[in-house]
This record gives sequence, C-alpha cells and structure tokens, in this order.
Amino acid sequence: MDAVRLIVASRRALADGADVPETMAEVWQAQALAQAIGSRLAVSGPPELRGEALGLTELAGRGCGVLDPPELDPGDLRAAQLTELADARQTLLSLDGLLGEVGIALVGMASAAADEATYWQCMEAIDAADESRDRVLEMLRKLAAREEALPENAKDSPTGV
Repeated sequence: MDAVRLIVASRRALADGADVPETMAEVWQAQALAQAIGSRLAVSGPPELRGEALGLTELAGRGCGVLDPPELDPGDLRAAQLTELADARQTLLSLDGLLGEVGIALVGMASAAADEATYWQCMEAIDAADESRDRVLEMLRKLAAREEALPENAKDSPTGV
C-alpha cells in the first residue's frame, strides 16, 4: 500500500483512539511506519535524503523502543503493509503531520498519566517523535533545494529530473 494512504489511516486511527492503551498502540504504529518510510527512503529515495532518512529510521525505531509494543495481528501492522512510496515530498508532508499529531497525543497522555512510568515513557516518546519530525522537515528542505536547483525544463518533465 502507498505510504500516504497508510499515513492517512494512521492519522485517522490516532484521532479515534478511545483510551490510553489504544492511543499508545497507535503512537507505536505511527513510529513503526515512520521507521519503515525512513528505511525505504534510505535505500531507494533521492540520494540527498539518504543520510537524514537513516536518521529518521533510527529515531523512529527509538520511538518504538520506548513504548510497549502492542499486541497486533501481523496483518494489522501498517508498517508491514508499506509497498510503495510514490511521491517522496507528499509522503514527507503527510508524515510531518502524523508526527505532530503523535506528539500532541503523547503530551495529552503524559499530562494525564496515573503513574510515573507512563509519564516518562510518554516523555521519551515525545522526544523521539519530535526529533523524527525534525528529520522529516530537513528532508523536505533538501527536496525543495533540489527542486530549485533543477533546470527549468526538467521541472516540467513528468519525472522531475
């Protein structure tokens, strides 16, 4: 499935999270998806994004690592459904929005945490989501710089190169 469709599904599921365990599971899913997207960009994305994409993979992996993994059926793992990353720019724009929403959800959960362990788990996940989002924004900046550097006739071609 295309990355943007998976991000939209993650945003919808995160917004629909009814309780803390369900929302935590969706935060984990979002981080796993960011990790998969970073990995895909590192391997087959534009060359100027590869370093930042590797960083995104690492940071999003850290975001998954600080959270308890949810009990999911293998078919429910959105990151495993990633088969296509058609438009790097649109994917990164969508991922930026998802990571921002993840941060907001985590702040809400941290504020209402009943125990210190949940609070600190949320705080570490907030850091990972924020740093992941920084990587996404840097990749968007690099794509914009690449686009500006292209000759005018290449910008009009269907492939953009």
